[in-house]
Amino acid sequence: MLCTDCGARPAASADGRCPVCAANRPAHPNGPTGLRDLRSPVGLGRAAVVLLAVVIATDVVALAAGLNVRGEFAALGGAATYDADPVTRAEAVYGIAGGLQGLVTPATGVVFIIWFHRLRLNAEVFDAGLQPMRPGWAIGAWFVPVANIWLPRRVAGGIWEASAQHYGDGGRRTVSKAPLNLWWAVYIGSAAFSWVVSKNYERAVLPGELTDAVTLVMSADALDIVAAVLAIVFVRELTRMQCERAALGPHPLSAAPSAGPVPD
Repeated sequence: MLCTDCGARPAASADGRCPVCAANRPAHPNGPTGLRDLRSPVGLGRAAVVLLAVVIATDVVALAAGLNVRGEFAALGGAATYDADPVTRAEAVYGIAGGLQGLVTPATGVVFIIWFHRLRLNAEVFDAGLQPMRPGWAIGAWFVPVANIWLPRRVAGGIWEASAQHYGDGGRRTVSKAPLNLWWAVYIGSAAFSWVVSKNYERAVLPGELTDAVTLVMSADALDIVAAVLAIVFVRELTRMQCERAALGPHPLSAAPSAGPVPD
């Protein structure tokens, strides 16, 4: 039987811990919870990163297709007659690129939220007192209209704080939240901008209007690429932090869950 704290050395004490953990840490007040309550986020994190990379690839394809169709619209100008075939083909390719984005983005969101929920459950073991919301909100927060602009960020802040407790004596290490804050700001900005430009594209009719609308959609695709890159950085960093934190075993700094929100 392995130690219930570190999961690496044979258990030797009555509470199921190895001599090193028994000597360095007092027994958990609720019993030997240890690493058996944690689940590795590595596999889901890798899957999320791969899918985010696919999102970037589809955005690049959409940018290329958008550049093509924009050129076709611009070439129309004010011409009274023109060959419709090149425009039709360009629009068809652009539609296919948009369809790929429409397939990949939701799939990526599902895997990302599953990964996010797993990290929230691990954070409950690390330090439940740092969590401003219950674990179920790691999923539900994304689907609350309007409030999903800030609720997932609150959940992520608690996960980040708990995962940053990195010292063997339970001391709290300060880790910059720049990867979290930058990703969230760009993600929200990208989502809002994409919604606006999509409505503008739907209203465009004349060649000049279509040219301007496609230009804006291309800008939204470029911003989405930035958001996906920052999301990859966030996923990799938080997954790494949790793996390092898990190596210490559960050593919460807060004795009980906080009644109020945790400051970001």
